[in-house]
Amino acid sequence: MRRSRTCPFGLPPEDRASSPYTGYTRAHWEAVADGMLDAAWKWATPGGARLDLPGPPSHSGVRSDGLEGYARTFLAAGFRVAGAGGEDPSGLLERYAEGLDAGTRTPGRDDAESWPLILDHHVQGQPMVESASVALGLRLTRPWLWDRLAPDVQDQAERWLRCALRHVPAGNNWYLFPYTVAGFLESVGRGDAETVRARERALELLESWYRGDGWYADGDGRAFDHYNGWALHLYPLLDAHLAGDAGESARHGARLREYLESFSLLFGGDGAPLYFGRSLAYRFAASAAVGLGAVTGHTPLGPGASRRVASGSLRYFLERGAAGDDGLLNLGWHGPHPATLQTYSGPASPYWASKAFVALLAPSGHPLWASAEEAAPSEGPDRVLSVPAPGFLVQSTRADGVVRLHNHGSDHVRPEEGESAADEDPHYARLAYSTVSGPTSAANPADNHLAVAVGGARSARRRIHPLGSGHGDGWGWAGSWHRPVFPAGPPTVPGLRVESVTVARGRHELRVHRVLFAPDGARAELTGWATGPGGPVRSQLLGLHGWDTAEAEDVRAPQGTAFTRWAAVPRLAADVTGTAVLVALASLTAEPDAAPLDGVVDRVEVTGDTVTVHWAEDEARARIAFGRGTTVTVDHSP
Repeated sequence: MRRSRTCPFGLPPEDRASSPYTGYTRAHWEAVADGMLDAAWKWATPGGARLDLPGPPSHSGVRSDGLEGYARTFLAAGFRVAGAGGEDPSGLLERYAEGLDAGTRTPGRDDAESWPLILDHHVQGQPMVESASVALGLRLTRPWLWDRLAPDVQDQAERWLRCALRHVPAGNNWYLFPYTVAGFLESVGRGDAETVRARERALELLESWYRGDGWYADGDGRAFDHYNGWALHLYPLLDAHLAGDAGESARHGARLREYLESFSLLFGGDGAPLYFGRSLAYRFAASAAVGLGAVTGHTPLGPGASRRVASGSLRYFLERGAAGDDGLLNLGWHGPHPATLQTYSGPASPYWASKAFVALLAPSGHPLWASAEEAAPSEGPDRVLSVPAPGFLVQSTRADGVVRLHNHGSDHVRPEEGESAADEDPHYARLAYSTVSGPTSAANPADNHLAVAVGGARSARRRIHPLGSGHGDGWGWAGSWHRPVFPAGPPTVPGLRVESVTVARGRHELRVHRVLFAPDGARAELTGWATGPGGPVRSQLLGLHGWDTAEAEDVRAPQGTAFTRWAAVPRLAADVTGTAVLVALASLTAEPDAAPLDGVVDRVEVTGDTVTVHWAEDEARARIAFGRGTTVTVDHSP
């Protein structure tokens, strides 16, 4: 076994014959799971009910955080042992059985072992999240753990779990936590009307959140992010798979297959998943949907491509400091990164990464492990793919392995919230995200943003309204509009609206904006990608029409991003009063000899609210026509 400079776990030798892209095999996955669990269990309470990992507590408190440590590592242990047919060389299940007994004996008591009660999400909700991991761990390991428990321990565990069915979840993927608990109880002969209703309610809501193209909104709004893969698809399909329910497997599996058509493209050539949305400290959990698709057979990917994506993601993080020298997963992206976190993140939160180990449910002879690795979708020809349901435009380039997502549909504003009442969230509000860059912090200049400045106050983009999308051979587009909100001034300006269209072609991004009803003295500012000094990734931004100058200035973002401690952001500016049409060209590239942008476009014609851009390379033409109200049409022709 060897230990790499950045990975603290002992790993087998690489196998470049069967895994030419990553060198990882199933044995590597088992070794990582064992290493993660061994490191975490060093922090267990004497009775094993809590794993009190070191670090600042979440807003739920240290007792809930300790339960989180138990529950989330139990997921990894469950996949590890179940995938090995019950083999448990480290004696993990005995420890989890003892912890289950100690934790559920007197729940709610303020002592070193007792688990907190499961209450409504707004009172003491975090234990409901963890109840699903406990239930899933028990279901995966039933023959070797649950079936060997004393009846009184089974009864006390059921009493604690049932609280998840009797309290109110948050209005999003949380409804799948009691669904998962109910599924376990039914699988061990403890189902009743209460479990049936919990499952029916979750599926009713899940259906109402389905938007098409395999994508769910995470609740009643328009939040589309990694929760699609590691929650909204994972729980119902895995439940059906474990139950042997062919009908439900086919129904949920069809949607997973469609989801993976676009989602599998969101992993870069270096293995990185897209940096976008909340809970990014879960890191390689992003590959859970890919692994589940391979395990269940509901995937458009070949087994070699599935393994390349999943193993690539695992290796990407292990080689970039996701686990410290002590083997504990830290709170961040590469290494620790506070700006990545939400207030619900505690020391054990990163262990939802355990969901990636669903791939271990495929035994050693399964095609996922027996087939040779193949190229990931992003390693094929350059692609531009529109995904209408979430309002995404995905752009990947083979030369540098960079994947970019242009966001014209996902926000983090709840339906009941007014736009001015919502907090600005850099992980949703920006125009674009990638696998090699992250957004700047809310305290620094915003990257990939069209701001309107009125009276010195810059606007934010919150609720996003899609205008449409489409793609053709080698190009694609997506558009949206938003009402600028001013966090540091009057909340809104009457009538002010920004319409935005991105046209992607190769590595280039044509960014077209129409600003409507801008007051006298208003300024528009467009920023590009945030990148660090001297790094391999370059950000380019060029004004084509309506801007003060063609050349962008660099503004500083000292708090950096998840990828660099310090960043610079290119910015264009222009005076806007009434209606203004603005056109720019942007690029994010890791090509060392990437050409400047000034020769990419031959000319730009703006007639009223219609923009025609002529590409220099082949004289192709992109035409963007803004209509009355909030409509836009885009076409691209040779």
